[in-house]
Amino acid sequence: MMIKKCGSKQTWRAGLFGASIYLVLFTVAVRVVNCFLVQTSFVPDEYWQSLEVAHRMVFNYGYLTWEWTEGLRGYSYPLFFATIYKILHILKKDTVQLLIWVPRLAQSLLSALADVRLYCLVNTLENAETAKWVYFCQLCSWFTWYCCTRTLTNSMETILTVFALYYYPFHGTHKKSSSKYLMWIALAFIIRPTAVTVWLPLLFLNFSKESEKINFVIHHCVPVGFKILGISLIIDRVFFGKWVLVQLNFLQFNVLQNLGTFYGSHAWHWYFTQGFPVILGTHLPFFIHGCFLTPKRYHVLLIAIFWTILIHSLLSHKEFRFIYPVLPLCMVFCGHSLANLKKWKKAAAAFLLVSNLLLALYSGLIHQRGTLDVMKPIQELCLNESTLKETEPSVLFLMPCHSTPFYSHTHCPVKMRFLECPPDLTGNKSYIDEADVFFMAPLNWLNRELNQTLLPSHLIFFSVLEEEIVPFLAGNNYVKTTDLFHTHFPEGRVGSHIYIYERKSK
Repeated sequence: MMIKKCGSKQTWRAGLFGASIYLVLFTVAVRVVNCFLVQTSFVPDEYWQSLEVAHRMVFNYGYLTWEWTEGLRGYSYPLFFATIYKILHILKKDTVQLLIWVPRLAQSLLSALADVRLYCLVNTLENAETAKWVYFCQLCSWFTWYCCTRTLTNSMETILTVFALYYYPFHGTHKKSSSKYLMWIALAFIIRPTAVTVWLPLLFLNFSKESEKINFVIHHCVPVGFKILGISLIIDRVFFGKWVLVQLNFLQFNVLQNLGTFYGSHAWHWYFTQGFPVILGTHLPFFIHGCFLTPKRYHVLLIAIFWTILIHSLLSHKEFRFIYPVLPLCMVFCGHSLANLKKWKKAAAAFLLVSNLLLALYSGLIHQRGTLDVMKPIQELCLNESTLKETEPSVLFLMPCHSTPFYSHTHCPVKMRFLECPPDLTGNKSYIDEADVFFMAPLNWLNRELNQTLLPSHLIFFSVLEEEIVPFLAGNNYVKTTDLFHTHFPEGRVGSHIYIYERKSK
């Protein structure tokens, strides 16, 4: 694959971002295919902190999680999807399938532009050959494939990180410190405050090399910070109805108070021994090799990678996606490794492509797909309700909280309920959330909470729960109507399949 230099007009016309228009179109096509080949769920936040909020903003019904009542999340990111929803609504094209896929396609487009930016960055700093291999590594990264088209704040944070990286004044370039890269950092911070972590080493290096440090702060940092933060404050003021500094609340909850441990904790070394190796996958040996080959100017990227992992390791609650923003930085080192291989270059490239493709397809099409597939029968309930109107359907999810999307994937106000799990913010050490109370004694909870007048028409739960609640199901005329595959790796409260039980009349 031959790729011309960014902005080159020798053979191809310069396109978006100064790159070849063919490179841009090819990358967009890859990410669109990527989007449609990811049909599984990853984490609840890809719906509950973006699409569900946007749906409520536009259509005035839905559910907001406790983070929104406590002011821990900002409306800037959901507003992006709410704008898409509003346009579809005005055009009378707000079908449930378009509400699901158009936001993800928009995310795919931005991810493609970030891929092009990464190529152009390395092409500017090095040469087309090295840039080609960095671009190749980026496109075939299984974890990037798995995450980049999802409506996660971490995905947008990663995109904005790459945009900022392109404008960063690396040593040996003619780029001067500008407000451009600071603007992208500020936007990333607004979307997810922890985004600033990866940038602290780069900002420190840039500041240390500035001859006019006061001028840099006053004329670049302060204006950009005030503008972006001001816009964020106004957006949140409109939708919260009061002044809320969500970035401060977010940092206080997740960092200073470390209350994220309510949702699980890991050993301090988890990112080093599991998290980082897993997201790199088969790129890991090439990353290590590339660390010894890259020029000195990239040492700051290496510092940023391990600094980010180290800082996140200090927090008890850990997830793979939290360190996703360092992955494009890692691809710079992987690309240098491949570019410098004298022998086995084609074999190494084939190994990377095949191994990552297998992981990408399995994780994108098979693993954890049931929680999305189960929304299709609920969509059909909405259609039946609007045509037959015999009985009003209602759904109760007896699953770990936020296992499935909600109204953004049904787009009708069918009555739905799930087991809630907000953390206790009052310091009550004996507090147990509703989901935990249920799973301690499922049958007792059902008999206590649901009487004959409150029985939902449909129950949805993982297969591991069925045996425990058989007496309740049989005694109330519930019949299994749907059996959906979810995962080959059931664990704890999450089963291999998802069942839908419907209550039949006697």
